[in-house]
Amino acid sequence: MSDDASYDLDAGPDPADYASATPEPACAGDDERVVHAVGVGPGNPEYLVPRAERAIGTADAIVGFETVVDLVRDRTDADCLTCGYRDEATALATFAERVADGQRGTAVLMGDPNHSGYQFVGKVERALDEATAGSIDLRVVPGVSSLQVAASRARTPMEDATFVTLHKSGDIGDDLSRLRRDAGERHLLVLPRPFDWMPGDVARDLLDHGCERSDVALVCERLTRDDEAITRTTVGDLASHAGGTGRSDTPFSDLSVLVVRR
Repeated sequence: MSDDASYDLDAGPDPADYASATPEPACAGDDERVVHAVGVGPGNPEYLVPRAERAIGTADAIVGFETVVDLVRDRTDADCLTCGYRDEATALATFAERVADGQRGTAVLMGDPNHSGYQFVGKVERALDEATAGSIDLRVVPGVSSLQVAASRARTPMEDATFVTLHKSGDIGDDLSRLRRDAGERHLLVLPRPFDWMPGDVARDLLDHGCERSDVALVCERLTRDDEAITRTTVGDLASHAGGTGRSDTPFSDLSVLVVRR
């Protein structure tokens, strides 16, 4: 497995491209030689889908960021390999070696892997391919995402909205272009990036590209959890929180979804 320096996403390669290069192969019905990448939902255990819970409960080894693994630790007897950004390459290499030795493996991601999770999915898949010479299939088990919950709370139908995730490493220029293109024309659902593109920063940018100061904005934090909070405001007022790159520079959590109603 390559070290973290391989993932300088301003220069490439983007592991999300590795994950999305081809469709999943046809299902052979043999879970013994399959690793699952599952979404654990937005945080409340009632939002964990049964298929994901089964993959977690039957695993010998689980890998994921510590905050995600902590959500499912009491639902499995597996050996939990936790990581942060600095040591994820080491954890994934260890996980892949366990799978190569015959253990059943499951990777866990917050929410739904299809929403901001593809970079981690790509890193898991590449580690498995290197350790097993491509003999293990990785299958994604979708989950309930905070995005879906936010759309429900804000009553913004997904078919009438533009969704953009900024919650990833590397260049986000194309994603900002999509938001700017549809500002004022469609509902906007945005996963901000801690902490340089938080809700206030997005709002300030949208004011320059079609949104009105009076447009309704909702910042949905820690959705489905006991401390869920929703701030109902306007794009103009929200823009006053722009600026900064640290946790103390914003009043909002890193577990936030921004909704701007057209």
